[in-house]
Amino acid sequence: MNRQTTSNKTSALSYSLRDVAFIALTGVFCGAIFFGTSLSYNFLAAGLAAIGLGPFANDVLLGLWMIAGPLAAMLTQKIGASTIGELLGSFVEMILGGQWGAATLISGLVQGVGNGLGFAMTGYKRFDKLGLLLSTITGTLITFGWSMINEGYGKYNLGFLLLLLLVRFISIGFFAGVLVYWINKLVEKSGILNRD
Repeated sequence: MNRQTTSNKTSALSYSLRDVAFIALTGVFCGAIFFGTSLSYNFLAAGLAAIGLGPFANDVLLGLWMIAGPLAAMLTQKIGASTIGELLGSFVEMILGGQWGAATLISGLVQGVGNGLGFAMTGYKRFDKLGLLLSTITGTLITFGWSMINEGYGKYNLGFLLLLLLVRFISIGFFAGVLVYWINKLVEKSGILNRD
């Protein structure tokens, strides 16, 4: 291992006060979004249930519930930032009175780890479109596996499952991928990050 590789790993592990502030702001802001999204979920689920598509409400909105993790990772470029950001966002949702209570923290952990695995696949070196694509893929697969166990997705037929998986991938890809990329670019242009 050369000195440059060691330096990159050390910088990806060490958090500055600014990194902590970015993660905290991301978690608080996104937690409020999560809370609002959970209220929207009830209306969407009721409407979709009327036509036999109730489970799609979760998958349509899941990308919004997963925005904190990749945003925290992109802004700080730190190992574990995705999991911490998502957990903090879920904690804020819970204390705001989110309808799922403490179970929100388990979902936040699963979502944060799922997103974080995509960045881990690049060795925490690609905080760009590729990193976000991998984060979208791993986030989709990990959370879908959790839904199979926790939300009874295993009872659905294969065609319905594939449609749910596709909708989830699109939702996560847009909200936790494309939207996060745009937000990160805006923040970079503002000069606040100043990574040099």
